[in-house]
Amino acid sequence: MNSNDIIHAPDDFNAVALLARAREVLDTEASAIRALRDRLDQQFVDACRMVLACNGHLIVTGMGKSGHIGHKVAATLASTGTPAFFVHPAEASHGDLGMIRAGDLIVALSNSGETAELVQLLPVIKRLGIGLIAMTGNPASALARHADVHLDTSVDREACPLGLAPTASTSAQLALGDALAIALLEARGFTAEDFARSHPGGTLGKRLLLHIGDVMHGRDGLPMVAPDQTVSEAIVEITRGRLGLCAVVDAQYRVLGILTDGDLRRGLDSIGDLRRTPVATLMTAGPQTIGPGELAASAVELMQKRRIQGLLVVDEAGCLLGALNFQDLLQAGVV
Repeated sequence: MNSNDIIHAPDDFNAVALLARAREVLDTEASAIRALRDRLDQQFVDACRMVLACNGHLIVTGMGKSGHIGHKVAATLASTGTPAFFVHPAEASHGDLGMIRAGDLIVALSNSGETAELVQLLPVIKRLGIGLIAMTGNPASALARHADVHLDTSVDREACPLGLAPTASTSAQLALGDALAIALLEARGFTAEDFARSHPGGTLGKRLLLHIGDVMHGRDGLPMVAPDQTVSEAIVEITRGRLGLCAVVDAQYRVLGILTDGDLRRGLDSIGDLRRTPVATLMTAGPQTIGPGELAASAVELMQKRRIQGLLVVDEAGCLLGALNFQDLLQAGVV
């Protein structure tokens, strides 16, 4: 394409016109989804029951823009407790049908309901005895007529002013796919912890799966002093440990207090001789602690609420097991 081939917008197509068009698109698509809500009926319930009764996988398929929506619908279903994946209908006719087995269930997306690549699969689907849920904008179409359940995603008009680019119709497909996934999620009793197990690498997964014991620094090598040791000795420990804190413990490792960088800065004028002042005069007695079995996300909430940068980890008897600071939680991806 050379510079003469570039289509330029008319000079009078200004910001006002651009915003007006964008708002019209959003209004059109919102109206399509509202109309979809009012059409929900027993067919949707039957579709949910078919999926819940399925002992195999849910196979989502579609061509073109419907195929792109199908990819997303399959991913949403899979991450919310319904085993699902996408199969391209054209590839299915060239070997990928081997991915579909008796006991599976198919959800086919097509606005027209007459997509050739999908219609060609109908005899095979019937021969395998596989259930079919069709999501189309044409209840009289071949796909709708051959389906066990038909979900109507028809729209009055596309948001595209030419009436050509799939816009409102794909928004309706996507919204109905989300509605199906979330209805199934609740029917299965799918929990936030279940969601996290499907997303172990994401922030949510880490917030719901990582525990304090997974991210804390263990007691071995942890900065700690006895209450009668001097502040200067505690400073050496804090510097060595690089956690910004030092635990104050008795001979049985029971936590008596904590000394932090902040305590040192605030008490600098009143400390006197660092080599003579005992830690007990400057420490925070009875500090906030946390157990190793608590979620790491709980430590984040606790630190933010108390406006502290570190926590000591203790067992049920109050004996020191470890420590962590806010930087540890950042590095673990919990924050």
